[in-house]
Amino acid sequence: MGLQDLKRKKWFKILTNLYVLVLTIFVIWMLFFDTNSFMIHRELRKEIKNLEKTQQFLHNEIEKDKKIIEKLSDTNELEKFAREHYYLKKKNEEIYLIEYEDSLKLKELDNDE
Repeated sequence: MGLQDLKRKKWFKILTNLYVLVLTIFVIWMLFFDTNSFMIHRELRKEIKNLEKTQQFLHNEIEKDKKIIEKLSDTNELEKFAREHYYLKKKNEEIYLIEYEDSLKLKELDNDE
C-alpha cells in the first residue's frame, strides 16, 4: 500500500482538504493556546465559584457579627461577655475557674491524639 493508494482513500481526501486542516488547526488553537481558551475559561469559572462561596461565607459571618454587636449594646450583656471571654473582673472581686473532671479528660485525650 503506497502513497498513491492512500491518496485514493475517501477519508484521506477529506482530512487533507485545506478547509478541514485550517478548521482543525483553528479549533485546536482556540481550545488550548489562545488567551481566551477553553482551559482558561474553565479555570476562571472554578475561581468564580470559589469566590462566590467565600462571599456567602463572609456574608453569613457579617450577619453573625451584627447580631453580636446588637446584643453587646446592652451593658449587662457587654459585662457578661467581658467576664466570660476575657476574665475581666470588678474591683475587690475574685475569679475562680472551675474545670470539671470530664472536660480535663477530654482535653488530655485530644492532646494524646
